[in-house]
Amino acid sequence: MVLLFTSLYLTNDLHFTIVQAGAVMSFYGIGSVAGSYAGGWLTDRKNFYDIMVWSLICSGLILLLMLVIKTAAAIAAVLFAFAFTADMFRPANAAAIAAYSTEANRTRSVSLMRLAINLGFSVGPAAGGFIALHLGYKWLFALDAITSFAAAVMLVMYLPKHKEMKKETHADVLNDRSTSAYKDARYLFFIVLVSVYAICFFQLFASVPQFFSKQCHFKDDTIGLLLALNGFLVVVIEMPLIAYLEKNKTIFRYIIRGTLCLPVAFLFLAFGNAMMIPALLYTLFMTLSEIFAMPFMMNYALSKPLKERQGQYAALYSIAYGIANILAPLIGLGIAGKYGFNPMLYVFIGLSILNAAGFAVIQHQEKENKPVLANQ
Repeated sequence: MVLLFTSLYLTNDLHFTIVQAGAVMSFYGIGSVAGSYAGGWLTDRKNFYDIMVWSLICSGLILLLMLVIKTAAAIAAVLFAFAFTADMFRPANAAAIAAYSTEANRTRSVSLMRLAINLGFSVGPAAGGFIALHLGYKWLFALDAITSFAAAVMLVMYLPKHKEMKKETHADVLNDRSTSAYKDARYLFFIVLVSVYAICFFQLFASVPQFFSKQCHFKDDTIGLLLALNGFLVVVIEMPLIAYLEKNKTIFRYIIRGTLCLPVAFLFLAFGNAMMIPALLYTLFMTLSEIFAMPFMMNYALSKPLKERQGQYAALYSIAYGIANILAPLIGLGIAGKYGFNPMLYVFIGLSILNAAGFAVIQHQEKENKPVLANQ
């Protein structure tokens, strides 16, 4: 709920300009990058279980500060700290997926995790829109913090510790630079492409709520329901579709298809005359984009490293999304604030098409080198 409605809270309650809101929201992305790196470093050296628990507890405590601060500098600092602690969870979570799953069911394991996220996402925006409209934005921060605490308690109570969790650090592998993710040129190019994809996709949270509010004149609860529809469709469609698609090992084919759904989605907004049906079609194609692209992107990231490098590779994958969290509001709201929403949409249409071409380049390289990937 927080990420979706914070920009509206800044503009509607605190009366920031759209450009100011975009700048403040970018600090969430900066914290996400730093937290992902720290989480990856710790995951390669400590156990992922404790990192996940403390990430949930600390991020919830920090979020409560949003109840008492109002200045741009203070909000930016809290968003940075919140994202830093929250996104330490991501590399640890990726290591947990690798530990609790097998190569044969890894893509399904990723999809199952995404199903859990989207079950929450199908409820969160709808609830958030209702809460923002009838109780006020600050209740969003309090309730989101409570859910973080509840998740930490449930993790401790119900997730058994993995037998290989208390691993010994293999210093020889960690000191061997040739195994480093930073030496893997193709993977680094993949990370750049993931980041560009996420910048385009994250307009769902960064600029499109403002588009719905300012240009379409939808109310907060309507915006929440549109965003909730995304999560609901992922829950209904993704797992059965992935179960069918996982038999095909050419994963970049699906990543490219997912990326090409983005320009189609933005076209519906650009030429939809601020009507509800184009907004619904936009949501449908954004949903198809993440269903096709994201599970296979993450599977590729988890398939690459040695066990001792899982944290580093997962951290880079998370950093790609962190960078997107920085740039998505700056680019989206920056263009919208200066030139209008339609020029912003045209930029993301072109960028997503170029991004699909980049994934096609990696697909060609993968075919030439015939790498050993996880069995999906």
